[in-house]
Amino acid sequence: MTQRMEKVNKRARQVLGEAIQGLKDPRIGFVTVTAVHISPDLRHARVTVSVLGDADAQAVSMAGIESAKAHLRGELGHKLVLKFLPELNFELDQSDAKAERIEMLLKEIHGKVYTDAPTAPDGDASVDG
Repeated sequence: MTQRMEKVNKRARQVLGEAIQGLKDPRIGFVTVTAVHISPDLRHARVTVSVLGDADAQAVSMAGIESAKAHLRGELGHKLVLKFLPELNFELDQSDAKAERIEMLLKEIHGKVYTDAPTAPDGDASVDG
């Protein structure tokens, strides 16, 4: 990715984050724009958002964001001077759920390693050190 596209993505993330915070839709909860990836031809933008709450709250917030898509695209057009105004596609950021799953698996493996470790004749778990 070129430096210019990195700057455009960063600025778009800032603009969309501010615009979403300014929305008056009661369906939209605490939403953070985590990333924006605009295609090199400037026609499409994938906007990744993190929504605080359970799955139902996330779905409701995403519905509110989808309904405000035209307004958000207009805000992006006012604050960013680009040859084309990209179509916005919003995605829910699943990195928190993935991180929790990985942490759970690591804890499970960690516990399994110690419970399956061979024991020394005195009954202590052998530890190489």
